[in-house]
Amino acid sequence: MIPLNDYLILGAILFALAVMGLFINRKNLVVLLMCVELILLAVNINFVAFSRYLMNREGQIFVFFVLTVAAAESAIGLALLVVVFRHRQSINVQDLDQLKG
Repeated sequence: MIPLNDYLILGAILFALAVMGLFINRKNLVVLLMCVELILLAVNINFVAFSRYLMNREGQIFVFFVLTVAAAESAIGLALLVVVFRHRQSINVQDLDQLKG
């Protein structure tokens, strides 16, 4: 059986990589969305690890809600990205400084 510390270390590494990706890459919107998804994945790993450690199911049930919100966020974010790309011909963040209707 894998100890709780290993899961927490894995979640912390994923979270740190995602936060570094958010701060380092500020140009590509697709990578920014992927970093946000990676943050949610790190949080979900911690929820499942603590749920297993404490022998209750609330954390695992909460993960389903977080995954549902993450899927909706990805779908809406990518749809907005496609619309912006069609309109501006670029997904560079610096090109999106002025959003007018």
